Amino acid sequence: MTSSIAGRLGLPALVLAVTTGLVATAPTASAAPQAASPEASATWLTHQLTRGVIHDQQYDFDDYGLTADTGFALAAIEGQSPALRKLRKALGKHVRSWTTGVDFGSTDVYAGSTAKALVFAQTTGADRKSLGGVNLAKQLAALVTASGPAKGRIHDQSTDDFANTIGQAYAANGLAAAGSPSAKSAINFLLEQQCSKGFFRLYFADASAADQSCDGAPKAERAPDTDATALAVVQLLSLEKPNRKVRTAVGDAVAWLRNAQEADGSFGGGPATEASNANSTGLAGYALAQAGYCPAASRASTWIAKLQITGNLAGTPLEGESGAIAYDRKALDAAKKHGIGVKQRDQFRRATAQAAPALLYRAGVGCPG
Repeated sequence: MTSSIAGRLGLPALVLAVTTGLVATAPTASAAPQAASPEASATWLTHQLTRGVIHDQQYDFDDYGLTADTGFALAAIEGQSPALRKLRKALGKHVRSWTTGVDFGSTDVYAGSTAKALVFAQTTGADRKSLGGVNLAKQLAALVTASGPAKGRIHDQSTDDFANTIGQAYAANGLAAAGSPSAKSAINFLLEQQCSKGFFRLYFADASAADQSCDGAPKAERAPDTDATALAVVQLLSLEKPNRKVRTAVGDAVAWLRNAQEADGSFGGGPATEASNANSTGLAGYALAQAGYCPAASRASTWIAKLQITGNLAGTPLEGESGAIAYDRKALDAAKKHGIGVKQRDQFRRATAQAAPALLYRAGVGCPG
């Protein structure tokens, strides 16, 4: 445990997540901004909104989860901007569609979406318990296992259960900020998903398993996941009164992230996304910045900056796309040739929402700790 992490964990905090955790204080913009900038990405993301939400043109649906990620990015980069307030209002109108199966005529309730919505409300200044008139803290607490080996584990109220560690991290933080009695068990279960090497796995054990911990699972079920680890760090850093177990867990997770960082500053994701990519690098870089590891965060930011679309784009396939961040070099090169089409836009939106906040920390600028 370093003094920088201990200092961060000793501070009362509101929540932000990038997908993420604590609202960062953005550095003061210079008179002549660098070629790559988080502000350019925020502007591009704002232009992706349709009536306040992200609409997936390829499959013709409103993507509320990605809209929330966009809101988290705007909150980190711009604070409570007019665009964020519009986005928050729009999500408030659709919170039941986002967190339940109401649009499909079912009584399903989704734990991960509910947890993310709760943290989104808290991050953006809506309410510590509610969004759009829905008491999300109460809705989420009803999805927390009350007893047994899986005590504290979130679960969907549905035939299929897609809850995972990312949703658990949001739940732990959101319930704690809401003052819910379920917060303690949710936090404890989140900590069980951390393996002894420091990383967090993405998927839980079977709900009926006697041992719900990462270390107690078969090797095939405890693969390291950069995104889950980074998000867990940011959410745990947001806790107002972390205990010793939480502080130790954060220290171990940050140590793992630092060791997992490539020499060029990038990060790969989980088993399905092992190659370096903007999403994982953005989440990990942001987590390292929040923990006070500015040089590591700066290296991640510098790597991401090379994937941001910048410059004079008039008359090119990328005209109007300034500020967008590509998933990787292959995606950027393809976009330079063909533009960002309907099929590629979802990937660019996700990469930009998750990576842009890390650009706040280029050359260590704005890094807390």
